[in-house]
Amino acid sequence: MKKMMCMMGVLLLLISQFSLAVSSEINDKRALADLKNGRGVFLVDIGDAKKLNFYLEVIQGTHKGMKSQGVEPDFVLVYIGPSVKYLTSSPSEEADASAGGVLLEIETNVAKLADLGIRQEVCAVATRVFGIDNGTLFPGLTLVGDGFISLIGYQAQGYHSVPVF
Repeated sequence: MKKMMCMMGVLLLLISQFSLAVSSEINDKRALADLKNGRGVFLVDIGDAKKLNFYLEVIQGTHKGMKSQGVEPDFVLVYIGPSVKYLTSSPSEEADASAGGVLLEIETNVAKLADLGIRQEVCAVATRVFGIDNGTLFPGLTLVGDGFISLIGYQAQGYHSVPVF
């Protein structure tokens, strides 16, 4: 009888551990409940090239994560401020030196985001302030008059703001 009780205890322990493991699956079900389309506008304001590149990769992962959980991502990136220094085929010597060799990776990630169908806008106010020739912006980027206006417009259309700084 003791042996049977011991086996039952072990069995219950295993079942409870299995249930706990199943219930602790990592996902975003609660946040994405009943959501079919995920609309986000990412305001990208990063002055460090390595950090910018990192977040461009993270955003690709966010896109993939939403899709894998059955939600169609609808993303827009709006680049403002010093981010624009790294979105050109002709960066300044200072930007090139401070980028630590990641400019090609940034260009590649901008292209990957475009391939995913993610719209990417660059603020003309920022390109003017940082002396960027708008004709040298990477392919896949769209120049807009003012990044703040884009952010306001997308939010009015139901996009949710995601600040990236």
